Amino acid sequence: MNRLYNIRLRTALLIYISLDVLCVGAGMGVPIFCILFGAPVGWYLGSRVSTEGTDLRLGLRKILIYAMITASVTFVGMGLIWGRCVVMLFDPATDFVNFGIPMILYQPKASFIGWVVLMIFISPFLQFLMTLFGAQVGMVRRW
Repeated sequence: MNRLYNIRLRTALLIYISLDVLCVGAGMGVPIFCILFGAPVGWYLGSRVSTEGTDLRLGLRKILIYAMITASVTFVGMGLIWGRCVVMLFDPATDFVNFGIPMILYQPKASFIGWVVLMIFISPFLQFLMTLFGAQVGMVRRW
């Protein structure tokens, strides 16, 4: 098991990016599986940092940086997928009702704006929080 924690960070990041893309594809562009994937990633990060034998403060700082990196990968992916839909807000002929998103608010345009904000900004933040949660659980188990 220690061999898993001793792989290079660059290799671990490439494995994470490929699995994150797979999670986005499994969710068909909705990053629900990316958010859930944050827990095992956090567990791995917390266990990896705790096996390094570093100071607790330095370990927590590393976990925070790693969680930001994982959330930024999802943020970039969501920006690439959903960012092109922002242009539709400025087109008066856009039919938001038949776009295929859930109409959770009273106005279709407001629902569309809420959906795009949820996909691009809030979902990576939730993944960030889930990664931190998993990392703390992993650290408590290992430390």
